[in-house]
Amino acid sequence: MSATAHSLQQISTGPAWPGVKDGSRFNAKGLAIEAKPAAENRLLAALTDRSREAFLECCEPVTLHAAEILCRSGEPIRYVYFPLDCCLLQMTGFDSGERLEVGMVGDEGMLGVSLLLGADVWPQLAQVQAPGTALRMGAAAFRRNCRGSVNLRQEMHRYINVLMSQLARAISCTHYHVVEARLARWLLMSRDRAHTSQIRLTHEALSELLGVRRAGVTRAANSLRRRRLIRYSRGHITIVDASGLEAAACSCYAADKHTYSSALGSSAAAAQ
Repeated sequence: MSATAHSLQQISTGPAWPGVKDGSRFNAKGLAIEAKPAAENRLLAALTDRSREAFLECCEPVTLHAAEILCRSGEPIRYVYFPLDCCLLQMTGFDSGERLEVGMVGDEGMLGVSLLLGADVWPQLAQVQAPGTALRMGAAAFRRNCRGSVNLRQEMHRYINVLMSQLARAISCTHYHVVEARLARWLLMSRDRAHTSQIRLTHEALSELLGVRRAGVTRAANSLRRRRLIRYSRGHITIVDASGLEAAACSCYAADKHTYSSALGSSAAAAQ
């Protein structure tokens, strides 16, 4: 059993997904990285021991940096990524040059699942929102592992179902919910995936991601700040009252967590 598989096995038998303690190490393809607290991928941790070990043998750890672009729409899919303690954004672009966020991936999921649907090029641009570590696997190895493991295919199919449900909800959310509630939801989603209450993002960037005018984001952020739910200074947002922010968020935040839990199991969704 590889050291990576052994670490995840220990996590899966512990209470409520506490994560890997400071100083723990992951090993894949002979490379070692220091793991931060909660450094695990819960989608992989939900696999059986046998499936997980075989899969991790084909992974390598990579360090991802803030604002790093992992892929662009139309490029061949060379790798898939399983975040451990980072947050990735999927964005679609328009002829005007504007971009809109259509997905956020952290340790609850993966980037590149469209390979299972027969695609061989990236559907959107993917960029690192919060830096950290991920496990990376070549596209051919991912397909090979999925063909060889019923357990892995089942988990990935469940994950695709979750993504489809969350995408449909996101479309409704954009149309019907006010900016303040959507902003609160977005901040909570980023916190959950990056495992930090510190978020570095300007109002201009947030307005692009949410698809609203900058003035609307400024008003929403000021309202959350006046309610003492967040602090904001020069592109640095800090969540100071998570419970209050959850109450301010639209119902889509809780609904997404429930969808993940129902499809992939309550243990894997403990921190989703």
